[in-house]
Amino acid sequence: MVPSRSLSSLLALPALAFLSLSASASPHPRSVSSPATLKLAVRINSYGIKNIAAADRARIQARQAGDSSSITVTSTGAIYTADIGVGSPATYYTLSVDTGSSNTWIGANKAYEKTGTSQDTGNTFYVAYGYESGGKKYASGEEYIDTVTLNSDLVIDNQSIGVASSTSIGDGVDGLLGVGPVGLTRGTVSNTDEVATVTQNLYTQGTISSEVLGVFFAPASSDDSGGELTFGGYDASKITGDVSYVPITSTSPASTYWGIDQSISYGDTPILDQTAGIVDTGTTLILIATDAFNKYQSATGATLNEDVGLLQISSDQYDQLSSLYFTIGEVTYELTPNAQIWPRSLNTAVGGDANSIYLVIADNGSPSGSGEDFTNGYCFLQRFYSVYDTTNSRVGFATTQYTDATTN
Repeated sequence: MVPSRSLSSLLALPALAFLSLSASASPHPRSVSSPATLKLAVRINSYGIKNIAAADRARIQARQAGDSSSITVTSTGAIYTADIGVGSPATYYTLSVDTGSSNTWIGANKAYEKTGTSQDTGNTFYVAYGYESGGKKYASGEEYIDTVTLNSDLVIDNQSIGVASSTSIGDGVDGLLGVGPVGLTRGTVSNTDEVATVTQNLYTQGTISSEVLGVFFAPASSDDSGGELTFGGYDASKITGDVSYVPITSTSPASTYWGIDQSISYGDTPILDQTAGIVDTGTTLILIATDAFNKYQSATGATLNEDVGLLQISSDQYDQLSSLYFTIGEVTYELTPNAQIWPRSLNTAVGGDANSIYLVIADNGSPSGSGEDFTNGYCFLQRFYSVYDTTNSRVGFATTQYTDATTN
């Protein structure tokens, strides 16, 4: 696939969403009997929502191309960052946190500081991240084994990290912290089949009791525009109902990621039959197959605003907007009309008109049946808590206090 500021300061910044996380060094990991939580906060940077929509589509299209299992993609639209310590004593690096990739690497901006815990494996790594207007996005260099500190409760011994000597990824970050499925690391490191992820190592080293990651985001327009990652379970204080799980989809390429099956209706009108797609913290918008998008646009009466790259509706059309219903397993999740619009208080920060209403549902650029017919990105995940359960090969969702919020 995100740090807290006042709304006025959000508007002053350039429409990337960044998540920051503070972590403190600890010389030794310790086992924790309950899940360990990392606090996040959100910052909106004025980058241009049209670029976000285009980058989100490029992310999907790179996955669908399926050139290699080593291809994972990051969006320049929503970047979730954490200050992660490497070495002992730890040097801290600002890494993008992404459920859509699984390698952890540093070196994009800050040089790797070797310590007594640093071990050069002699292997090389290479990860491709799709294409954008500037060309191919990638990182390559040497693999090291080192101590990685997420916070004082979450210290990992002998974690594989890539140290980049060449990369086209910067965007104000030092590298990536991948928390996706381990299978995404296949073919990325020489002489290695798969590389253990940070979540996997926390589990195998006994720091957490289950290989589970819980993700919570508050809407950027809310008073508490923060979030958190919970390793080893989920934070029950953040949800208002039970977590409902579905198995990872069997449909490729979605099955390689945190992929699920779902259907979508606009009011009583089906717009996307049950099909496969993914849940992704590295995507900003909610993207759906072209035929479903066309049905949604027709039903809402929206027009495409070429300046911001999103659908736009009038105030009267907003008053008539129906909810979107996402049926995942046996549960239907309601995305209210307010949840379908970009926060109006942030319109000018992304190059839009302050009094306009833009929708966060976008076209993924492919017809349904591609094997990845939707991406539930940040705009979905800030309304529903999500749980990524490697132990049981499933993804879960729950409502939160923000599910029905009207802050947008």
